[in-house]
Amino acid sequence: MEKINHSEISEFIILGLCDSWELQAFFLVIFTSLYLITIFGNIFIVVLIITDLHLHTPMYFLLANLSFIDFCLSSVTTPKMIIDFLKEIKTISFGGCMCQIFFGHFFGGGEMVLLVSMAYDRYVAICKPLHYSNIMSRHMCIGLVMASWMIGFVHSISQLVIIVNLPFCGSRVLDSFFCDIPLVIKLACLDIYVLEILINADSGVLAAICFVLLLVSYFHILTTVCLHSKDGASKALSTCTAHITVVVLFFGPCIFIYLWPVSITWVDKFLAVFYAVITPLLNPAIYTLRNKEIKTAMKRLQC
Repeated sequence: MEKINHSEISEFIILGLCDSWELQAFFLVIFTSLYLITIFGNIFIVVLIITDLHLHTPMYFLLANLSFIDFCLSSVTTPKMIIDFLKEIKTISFGGCMCQIFFGHFFGGGEMVLLVSMAYDRYVAICKPLHYSNIMSRHMCIGLVMASWMIGFVHSISQLVIIVNLPFCGSRVLDSFFCDIPLVIKLACLDIYVLEILINADSGVLAAICFVLLLVSYFHILTTVCLHSKDGASKALSTCTAHITVVVLFFGPCIFIYLWPVSITWVDKFLAVFYAVITPLLNPAIYTLRNKEIKTAMKRLQC
């Protein structure tokens, strides 16, 4: 038989969020507004932390990197989704699809590791305050950020190597608004059972390890605070609550998409929208609304 490869499919057809033109016009306005708020919100946090000398601490250094990753993550799929609201036939090239998969997992994997780094920073600050400046040195902070980028890259490239060499033929329709691995591999011309296990294990192991480390870190933080300092408990709980909220919002959709797939189209789309659009928007809002030092820095900037 003649060898079949991905060259037989040059593009994929995307069904998008809905078929109704009225709903698409509504979504166009909503998601354009959310994307602009996300972009300007995350950029504002990065600029504020860079320009305000009072925020030149390990915690805010990691927060600035988180905002930058959220800025990048929201730009992987949202602009294409907004443009597709204006099109009757929505398509994406094979190369564009592979780029969405690569950068989506690159920034997503990097954010998982960075959230663990932020939890470790809070653990050292609260549980080992006398050694904080020595442990969370400049080199340590840079090393944690570099580790998040490197792990994200390794995770993403391992996924892409499997996908890009699959033989695609026949159907080329993706019932979503962007390219994601669980949907793309279903279009391959072979038995995907083993591939689904490998790919879900890749994403699942990274998510599970990061999630467990986060739970352990915050458990130690809350235990230490409750046992030793009632006065500092409220401040620590306030800081940790913001972090835990971000963790739940970020890891929740990932768990359902990769570790516990529900195979219901509208649920998958909702989770994908929440992961790709809503979470990068909520992160800056959560950290600015619940953080007194950020509010003070904003007041200094106004003055």
